[in-house]
This record gives sequence, C-alpha cells and structure tokens, in this order.
Amino acid sequence: MNYILIDDHTWRNPLPLTYTRPVSEIRTGILTIKEKWDRYLDTDCSYITEAYLAEKYTIRKDQTNILINSSILPNKELAEEISKLELGKALIRSNIFIAVHLRENQITDNSIFNLTEFQVKSTDIDFRKIEYSWDIFKLNGEEITSDFALLTNGRKSAPLPKSIQTISPENIFFEEGAKAAFASINASAGPVYIGKEAEIMEGSLIRGPFALCEHSATKLGAKIYGPTTIGPHSKVGGELNNCVIFGYSNKAHDGFLGNSVLGEWCNIGADTNNSNLKNNYAEVRLWNYNKEGFIKTGLQFCGLIMGDHSKCGINTMFNTGTVIGVNSNIFGSGFPRNFIPSFSWGGAHGFSTYGIQKAFEVAALVMSRRNKVLDEKEKAILNTIFELSAKYRKF
Repeated sequence: MNYILIDDHTWRNPLPLTYTRPVSEIRTGILTIKEKWDRYLDTDCSYITEAYLAEKYTIRKDQTNILINSSILPNKELAEEISKLELGKALIRSNIFIAVHLRENQITDNSIFNLTEFQVKSTDIDFRKIEYSWDIFKLNGEEITSDFALLTNGRKSAPLPKSIQTISPENIFFEEGAKAAFASINASAGPVYIGKEAEIMEGSLIRGPFALCEHSATKLGAKIYGPTTIGPHSKVGGELNNCVIFGYSNKAHDGFLGNSVLGEWCNIGADTNNSNLKNNYAEVRLWNYNKEGFIKTGLQFCGLIMGDHSKCGINTMFNTGTVIGVNSNIFGSGFPRNFIPSFSWGGAHGFSTYGIQKAFEVAALVMSRRNKVLDEKEKAILNTIFELSAKYRKF
C-alpha cells in the first residue's frame, strides 16, 4: 500500500515551525511524525503539503493510496486499523479526520477533499495529535516513552559506560558508538535514549524521559530535566527543562531554556535565558498565525518557540510565551516583544528587516559546517516565507 501524509488547514497552527516543513516532519519524542508512521507501517510515506514546500517534500502516488492526517501521532493499534481501511472509506474519531483510502485519480495537489463523498468509518482507538506548537513539548514525555519501546523492542543496548552513575539502567539504551563519561543518568521517571555517535560529556546530569539523537552532544556540566529531546547534530549545555530541539541547532552554553521548541539551524547565545512561568502564575498566551493574535494555551508553563535559522546573541532574555519566526536575529539588552516576525533583525531597542540575501549568506555558512548545502529548493522556500511574513514586519 502507498501511504501519503497530508497537511490540512491546521498546518498554520504550529507556525512558524511549519513554515519550513510539513507537519509530519515535526519531531516530538525521539522520532519525527513521518519516521513514526514509516516504522509502524513498514513503508516510506510521501507528502501532500503547501505548494511552496512540495518541490522538496514530494508526493508519490500509486493506483490506490491511503492518505493519513499528518498531525496524528501513530500507535500500533491505529496503524493496523488504517492499513486495513477499505477503498472509498474514510476513518474518523470525534469528527477528526484520520485517514482515507483513494484511487490515484481522486488525489489532488492540495489537502482539500470532501469527506461526504466517502463512506465514513468511526474508530474508538485513542491517539495523540499535534494541533499547536506547544503540543510538541507537552506530549514529548509520552512520545519518548512510546518511541523508546518502538526503537528498542527486541534489541539490546550497547554496554553502558562504566564511569557513569545510573538509576534504573534497564530504562537506558545506548546505540552503537554512543559515548558518556562521568555523568549521572536517572531513568526512574522515564526512559533515556542515546543515539548513534552521540556524546554525554563529563558532569552532565540527566533525568528522563530524555532523548539525545545521533551525532548530538551534551556539553560539560549540562543539567537536563525530562521530558527533553535533542535532535540530531545538536549541542546543548546549561539547564534545559521539557524542551524539544528538532536538529542541527545549538544551545551550547550556560543559561536556562524551559518548555520550549527550537527548529533547525538555530543558535542560542551564551547565558541566554527564557521565562517559562509568568510572575502572576497566570495562563500563558501565545501568538497564533491563524488568529493573527495571542491565544490561550491552557498552560501555566510555556517558554520559547523559535523557527528555523533564527539566532540570538549572548545574554538575551525572552519573556514567557515568546514566538520567533524563521531567520530572525535577536540581540541586545532588555526583553524583546513576545512575537518576533520572520526575517527580523534587532531586539528590545527595535527591529529592522533582515535582508533575504544576507540571510542566505549566513544560512549557507551555518549549513556548510554540517556538510549541508543551501540549495535552490531551500532558497525558494525561504524566499516564499520572506514574502508571506512581510505583513507582520511593521517596523
């Protein structure tokens, strides 16, 4: 069976994180949503997403296809039910579209189709779903636990380094080539997964649930509270609590990051701190691109949401519930605003537009350090984001 992960109108809710990727490329737990579906269905899913992302994230059609809501986090039971979905039927739960089985000629190049054309089947299987950006860290503990079981089932961990101190070592899994020295790992509250060629440096204090993905590292003396995920090719130091870093991003120095999500190619300057709790302990409101205003999150703890290629200088301070777009550069003293549009340059003293050509130059340099290339597809995506976000840059 050919499976396609489909973005619908809710694609805008996790912006700015979905400016540069389909919803299914969001990482929560250990794996991205697509990687989870690929493993549960033993396949390689393709995408239906926004037109400007489609050249990079392509669709692959067959004679018959099952389209799956890309914001739904899979589990074994749901994947089995979807795999048995009959042609012409759609699967829903509580009016949430889950999947539909279509012929090739019924698939359009966008995510809009009329479910009334199909025979609807309801399911009572529970599942988790990424609706808003804060769901990424809110659901991260449960997803680390389920991904840990998925990745380690029937496998044996590489030997745990002798110099580390552990609690509940049976909940700790080291992939081949992972390293650690003179660190403390407490997996009593949740599993700890250390990916291939990842490194836990001396003095690191880690409490699960925690995932350190391949080729990533915790710096000397890092203090990490779960549930936290560090995506591939990233470096983290200082104090982190309930954070998700998608990959290829660094928070390598002292400073606090809590209840936050960083996209790819981000860099957090030394001694940067974010607030994740308001002084009056009130519910946190966060900028929403659908509403074009701040909405309630239902959370008391909510920190920083930062889009791809954004960076901040040393000693930057972020207020509770701050949203930063793609390719922004924040620096200077004081607290910048709680919503910083994409391609912004500045801080509390004021902002100007971060020119697209300058942004390209920096992105190319940053990516080259990880042997990646800013190709024409990437440039086209960033160019579109620059245009889409122009209305928010009223400096």
